[in-house]
Amino acid sequence: MVDIAILGATYGAIGLTLAYTIRTGISPVPTAARVRRTLMGGLPRTLGAGTIFELGCGWGSLAVPLARAYPAHPVVGYELSPLPWAVSWLRARFVRSRNLRVVRRDFHRAHLGDACLVVCYLYPGGMERLRPKLEAELRPDALVVSHFFPVPGWRPHRTLRADDLDRSPVYYYQPAQGGSHGGR
Repeated sequence: MVDIAILGATYGAIGLTLAYTIRTGISPVPTAARVRRTLMGGLPRTLGAGTIFELGCGWGSLAVPLARAYPAHPVVGYELSPLPWAVSWLRARFVRSRNLRVVRRDFHRAHLGDACLVVCYLYPGGMERLRPKLEAELRPDALVVSHFFPVPGWRPHRTLRADDLDRSPVYYYQPAQGGSHGGR
């Protein structure tokens, strides 16, 4: 009886994740450790005032290190898919990070005007859809970091490559240091 319940829960979790993958157009993929080290290593030691947002925080593999690296900043991770959100939420509770909040919400409906840093790992269509929101809401000094897929039409002020099989690029955009937020 217990085996059937576990099997049912497993199939339910897989089905739910698949349904949200179809709904959002992207499956929740954790950021690999080598990419995470590269991304975190390229961030400044200090940030200006504001909130750090991870858009599509998935399993929490970036939100938790961001909260640890910047304890004076609120860190908000947005995830819509229920299972990855639950894992991220539990990770945030487990590490007891007072500055980390994981929210089950579509980040397109969140306001990012207070951002000092926005981190995302989305697919090309997601980056294309996100671009107008970033351009409309972000302060000129906000740092935007994208793993693997660039923001279409923007020029990164820095690009690092992870020491992984794909040589995964990490793009850093900051208009105050010569980057471009699409002509802003």
